[in-house]
Amino acid sequence: MNAQPDSLHFDLEPVDARRFADLCGQFNEHLKQIENRLGIRISSRGQSFSLSGDEQLVQTGRNLLEQLYAETTELNHITPDVVHLLLQEAGMEQQSEDNQSVVIHTRKALIRPRGKNQQQYVKTIISNDINFGIGPAGTGKTYLAVACAVQALEQEEVQRILLVRPAVEAGEKLGFLPGDLSQKIDPYLRPLYDALYEMLGFDRVTRLIEKNIIEVAPLAYMRGRTLTNAYIILDESQNTTMEQMKMFLTRIGFGSTAVITGDITQVDLPRNIRSGLRHAMEVLEGIPGIGMTHFSSRDVVRHPLVQRIVEAYDRHEQSISAEPKPGAKN
Repeated sequence: MNAQPDSLHFDLEPVDARRFADLCGQFNEHLKQIENRLGIRISSRGQSFSLSGDEQLVQTGRNLLEQLYAETTELNHITPDVVHLLLQEAGMEQQSEDNQSVVIHTRKALIRPRGKNQQQYVKTIISNDINFGIGPAGTGKTYLAVACAVQALEQEEVQRILLVRPAVEAGEKLGFLPGDLSQKIDPYLRPLYDALYEMLGFDRVTRLIEKNIIEVAPLAYMRGRTLTNAYIILDESQNTTMEQMKMFLTRIGFGSTAVITGDITQVDLPRNIRSGLRHAMEVLEGIPGIGMTHFSSRDVVRHPLVQRIVEAYDRHEQSISAEPKPGAKN
């Protein structure tokens, strides 16, 4: 019997039992993950695979399996996270060869930006002295900024890295915490530390902090400074005021690169204070030398539920904004 038009049969080579097991996952969990996301059926026997479903999605599934199998030569273990990241890419436009070549080199890892927006984000950071990464949590804004900073430090393009964050947190006050302001804000910079540890190793990061080559500073400590030959990352910038954002941007000196990350949907400032990030997006749009990359829920690279949560909140906020205001005339 001839195969139906919506069925596809192919073999993966070279034959390697360990790599096939890694590709499929324990109890075929990776194949099931692909089936559920693409809505296709996958069966395998050794190196032979059969896919059935929508013709375009079947071809996407084949490309994904071939890409995952190729990555088993470089990765010790394929995880559901890796499968999820490649599934995210599968839903985006075909990337050019130039985009695919963007790789960040750090001491402990090679970091490949995933998807069109992450690729463009890194290229924009490389090309501009001031860059904004704007979008929801889980899109890689801060992680990729840290990776670019580490690469620049190791290639001696800058002399130090500064990690900056405003001392405003979601519904919490810092006053009850022990220590000075720097020590109070330290726990909130943990995601930045974790990224540094992954890319440089714990011991090296500790030494660099002791030598002040990596500096952690609350935004309030930036006033009056001029930062030259440095890589500065301002995280959670949606919680800056307009005055703080202007102050920070005017600290940038010669030989420095600044990356400002934030999510304008998660502003924790008092209601009567406008976010400095939102204001900067309006004032600085289109200025040469300043890059802006906007991420959406489609770029989320965490658990698939995170993407659905972001989309649900977006729909809810849009429905509220569409409702007529009290007292408004029809």
